[in-house]
Amino acid sequence: MVKDLTEGSPGQVLRQFTIPMFVSVIFQQLYNIADSMIAGRFAGEDALAAVGASYPITMIFMAIAVGSNIGCSVVISNLFGAKKYREMKTAVYTTLLTAFALSLALTAAGVFGTGALMVMIRTPENIFADGALYLEIYIGGFTFLFLYNAATGIFSALGDSKTPLYFLIASSLGNIVLDYLFVAGFHWGVAGVAWATFIAQGIACILALFTMKKRLDGIRTEEKAELFSWKMLGRISQIAVPSILQQSFVSVGNIFIQGLVNSYGSSVIAGYSAAVKLNTFAITSFTTLGNGISNFTAQNLGAGKAGRVKEGFLAGLKLTIVIVVCFFAVFFLFSGSVVRLFMGEESGVALHTGEVFLRIVSPFYFVISVKLVADGILRGAGAMKQFMASTFTDLVLRVVLAFILAARFGSTGIWMSWPVGWSVAAVMSVLFYLGLKKGWESAGMQGYSG
Repeated sequence: MVKDLTEGSPGQVLRQFTIPMFVSVIFQQLYNIADSMIAGRFAGEDALAAVGASYPITMIFMAIAVGSNIGCSVVISNLFGAKKYREMKTAVYTTLLTAFALSLALTAAGVFGTGALMVMIRTPENIFADGALYLEIYIGGFTFLFLYNAATGIFSALGDSKTPLYFLIASSLGNIVLDYLFVAGFHWGVAGVAWATFIAQGIACILALFTMKKRLDGIRTEEKAELFSWKMLGRISQIAVPSILQQSFVSVGNIFIQGLVNSYGSSVIAGYSAAVKLNTFAITSFTTLGNGISNFTAQNLGAGKAGRVKEGFLAGLKLTIVIVVCFFAVFFLFSGSVVRLFMGEESGVALHTGEVFLRIVSPFYFVISVKLVADGILRGAGAMKQFMASTFTDLVLRVVLAFILAARFGSTGIWMSWPVGWSVAAVMSVLFYLGLKKGWESAGMQGYSG
């Protein structure tokens, strides 16, 4: 069902809207973690390292899908909040057609460029073939991933965070079962991990698109919506392109970091792979809540209710901090135990690497979560220059400091760069948000239309 986010208590509305999104990301990250966990447990440390080495490259493709998701979601939320349903449907159709065409082009480029990408990040020879094989299969299913993310963004823009949750629960459980069957049962190694993701994502994509069509058919308009609009594509692109660039540059930065990590050998790669999957679980959870705040912001600004956005920021912070405390407690206090889930008893160096990483970065989840809540407001308000400025500052600092500190402290120095980048960028995002808030107040805007 669609939901109007412009009515009711902002805190209650945000909780009802974002908690299903948070549960969704839990299941999404569970099957990402299961990929590495099952690979490490049943195919060995090299298999875990191979999946981990290819992870930053898969994240480039994911970044494009997520950036597009954000762009369409903000525009559709704004149109829905303004009750411009015909234009909203045009935005949906334009998004899906563009996503399909772009995903095909990227799939072709990715499949043919797999080897070069693996060479670029200095993948060790003993895991090169498995890493390349995993990438080829993963990229082969990119169209499913792209369209599923677009559909998720559209559901969220309509105030429906529960439907994507149901698909994701089924997809995640199916992926984990297939992971175990293909790797532990059929002994397909990393290929089994990749095929499990391909199949589960494909089924989820098809079901999501079918359900979304039925949902849109239930929203009546006086005139039939256009199936494609260049003007609407331009409007979506104003948000989507900066979001894609932001997500992509972060992923490119992670590739540089992965290349640096790879220079320390497959054991360090395996430990980093396990820890960074857990870290991604936490960061994606905070980001998802930020995306929910973007939808909330866009709908309310579309309805001319800027006052609710300020209340939503505080409510979002309270909700996010509760989740941060849980991740920090588990990752900091039980870092060795959670990393050990990914590997066997022989993985001493890998285990130590993952444990150190989590102990360094997890205390700063309190910092990065504030940034991501503020970023949600910036995106929802269309303040993309400010959003990109803080995000790129984080990226540049982390990449540059990773190389500088690694020269002094070894692989541990790489992990030390995370807190610095997060802290500086968090201050910037909050200041940008306060600037928007001051602008609304000075103009007397309870009704800001964006």
